[in-house]
Amino acid sequence: MRTGDRLLRIYVWLVLAWLFAPIIVMIVFGFNDTRSKSNVSWQGFTLAWWGRLDEFPLLTAAVLDSITIALLVTVIATVLGTLMGIALGRHRFRGQAATNLVMFAAISSPELVMGASLLSLFVSMGVETGYWTIVVAHVLFAVSFVAVTVRARVVGLDRSVEEAARDLGATPWVTFWRVTLPMILPGVVAGALLAFALSIDDFVITQFTSGSTTTFPLWIYGAVRIGVPPQVNILGTLIFAAGAAIAVVNSINARRRT
Repeated sequence: MRTGDRLLRIYVWLVLAWLFAPIIVMIVFGFNDTRSKSNVSWQGFTLAWWGRLDEFPLLTAAVLDSITIALLVTVIATVLGTLMGIALGRHRFRGQAATNLVMFAAISSPELVMGASLLSLFVSMGVETGYWTIVVAHVLFAVSFVAVTVRARVVGLDRSVEEAARDLGATPWVTFWRVTLPMILPGVVAGALLAFALSIDDFVITQFTSGSTTTFPLWIYGAVRIGVPPQVNILGTLIFAAGAAIAVVNSINARRRT
């Protein structure tokens, strides 16, 4: 093996270690036998915190709100983003350039600007901020990520497969469900997972549009000033484990299809 290849491998492993270090720390400190409000120094191993997840009712409620909001956002953004991705990747229409501009502006604009703009919109319309304004705000930025992911998949499709289905008597609706959707499904799933991840850990936009609703990131931000309990690490570990399991299952299914 050449020296350049070895250095490249070392660099990749260092980057991976840097990315996974916070996750490992989060998991490890969920087992920390801390005796103070701050969970920042290792004091021993214990499993006691795993049986005391209900010790902070407001934390549990915040996690449930984050999960339900993320699921709603994922469903809505996936449906809208998939339709947008198909339209942008397959058709040419008036206003397409403007649509692309708005879509990429939603991706690239700072969250602080978007959050302040959405708050101004809700206030000017007389809408009380809360649970549903969070859902609307998250959908507005998540749908662009889904559309970009799906469009990249649509552009690479073989149109002859769909034409063959129509030649064999399939209606446009049947062709979409039996041919088009299975071919773009990896992109749809990837966009849905991205929308879920972006929604469940968003803080800045949620802070502007939350009102009296508290999500998991907002609860952690409020608890930092007095000390973050180990239950936060445990709930973060469970959310990470669920996401990792979904990603692994999706990867296995993709390999089987290949």
